[in-house]
Amino acid sequence: MRLQFNNTCTYHLKNTEKMQATKSTLALPVDSPERRRLPPTLRRAWYGLNQAFRRRIAHLGLTPDQFTALRTLLEHDGISQRELTSLMSSDPNTVASLVNRMEKAGVIERQTHEQDRRANRLRLKAVGHAKYEKARSVAVGLQAEVLAAIPAARREQFLKDLDHLADACRAATLMK
Repeated sequence: MRLQFNNTCTYHLKNTEKMQATKSTLALPVDSPERRRLPPTLRRAWYGLNQAFRRRIAHLGLTPDQFTALRTLLEHDGISQRELTSLMSSDPNTVASLVNRMEKAGVIERQTHEQDRRANRLRLKAVGHAKYEKARSVAVGLQAEVLAAIPAARREQFLKDLDHLADACRAATLMK
């Protein structure tokens, strides 16, 4: 079963399903339109997954980024906003705005850091934990649905490879 998230994804599927790695395509430049390219492929995957998840959790009053923040705070109780930013692989301004909205919504709370009065520790409130649990079941179901596109025997290796790519992308941000 092929998932069709939008017209762009549908167009891509129709035009690349037959694409196979041959000597002629491998000889083309890495950014050639006739080759599979990492940036647009990652973007399409992320965007499709993000939009599907956004639609499925909208009734909970959460966004995908808020879900990620809730999960991160559940796994790392009492971390600072700076630590949350790093763990979410985001930027400080985005997370500052996110934390402000989540605090106003009553799903998290800030507590002054006991050693650094300029910093705050972030914690989930009970309502945040409850919203997370509801959204988690949606996330798990969506992940299973999307990963079903890959044979079961290859899924764990795919996720390991994707993790290596994510690490390489993060490392690239540290280089000139």
